[in-house]
Amino acid sequence: MKHHRLEMHDPLMAKDADVFPRAVVAVTATSTSDTWEHAQHAHRKGQLMYTLRGIIHCEIEAGIWIVPPQCALWIPGGTSHAARGSGEAEVYCLLIDPGVACALPLRCCTLAVSGLLHELISKAVNFPQLYDEGGAQGRLIDTLLDELAAAPIEALHLPMPKDPRLRRLADSLLAEPADKATLGLWAVRIGMSERSMTRLLLEELGLSFGRWRRQLHVILSLQRLAKGQSVQTVALELGYENASGFITMFRKAVGQPPARYLADRAGAFSAMPQAIALKEAEPE
Repeated sequence: MKHHRLEMHDPLMAKDADVFPRAVVAVTATSTSDTWEHAQHAHRKGQLMYTLRGIIHCEIEAGIWIVPPQCALWIPGGTSHAARGSGEAEVYCLLIDPGVACALPLRCCTLAVSGLLHELISKAVNFPQLYDEGGAQGRLIDTLLDELAAAPIEALHLPMPKDPRLRRLADSLLAEPADKATLGLWAVRIGMSERSMTRLLLEELGLSFGRWRRQLHVILSLQRLAKGQSVQTVALELGYENASGFITMFRKAVGQPPARYLADRAGAFSAMPQAIALKEAEPE
């Protein structure tokens, strides 16, 4: 598959925004096609990627984050990451100096964006490069940072194990998400006892095997639905016998069926969005 880089509509992004003399650097970006990719890189400044259209998929060592519309991905400064988009993406990017990011999360996370925060970010990306830090624009940036620090964290995150045997399990399911092998069969495949595998999954990820696989399916389904695939097609590609079974899984994990979830996100510009997080599920 051919990948296209994200096009930044600001000459500042072609330079080193890390040393630009402003605490917050804000730009608009769009993809040059429906799929783009950035290789592993890091910034001294933290990065906020706010999705207006399309889906962003970001990988760091600790896991995979999915960023649907009206959500933002916070990546603390110094964190090596790779990002790619699904669907024709439109993104607002903020580069935030560590000196003003002390109230923001210390780890990578997906944040819900309120109507007010959306408006603040939309204003900031239209500021001149050297905006007046001591005037109205500087005060708006301060308010933006306060609202960002208060934004709720969403659980659209797939943790990845560090143990090499569990990583083989995770990589295999990422490559073949429709694989219906049982917990016992997976334990044999990676050379562990079922009991040890279960214990180590809980220790490293805080999730049972069933919950981790369900979270994987939610993330993969959002990416594929954003590309325009039908619910039926996605259901079959993920190993479900029919769309009904897939919808039941999605509703159990997210609280809404996929069509309603995506419709709510697409319509979020006309109403203040609610934070959506993966629900706690019964032990499996």
